[in-house]
Amino acid sequence: MLFDTDILIWIQRGNIIAASWVDVAEQRFISVQTYMELLQCARDKSQHRTVKAFLKDMDFVTLPLTEAIGHRAMIYVEEYALASGLRAGDAIVAATAVENSLPLVTANDKHFKKIRELTLKVFRP
Repeated sequence: MLFDTDILIWIQRGNIIAASWVDVAEQRFISVQTYMELLQCARDKSQHRTVKAFLKDMDFVTLPLTEAIGHRAMIYVEEYALASGLRAGDAIVAATAVENSLPLVTANDKHFKKIRELTLKVFRP
């Protein structure tokens, strides 16, 4: 499963339900976009280390931004930005899931639900 940034933020806040989604996943993936968002929200180097250690300890694999993902994300922005508020970062996450044939676990289904080829697993905190 590909985990959206919001799931990992919920875990950092101590949400047990979000943590259970990660616990049951056989394989844990994040987009490079999620990785950057997590580090960008850190207040200092200590939080950077904490985020990186968490991802390593939980065996998350960070999937790179490929040409195919970039192209698909661009199409998603063209098709869905006005209708659903899809932003560039979310488009990259969605495209990463689709290009790697992975379901996306997110609490932010509003931005993603119109993307037909995306398999969504919706988390409710």
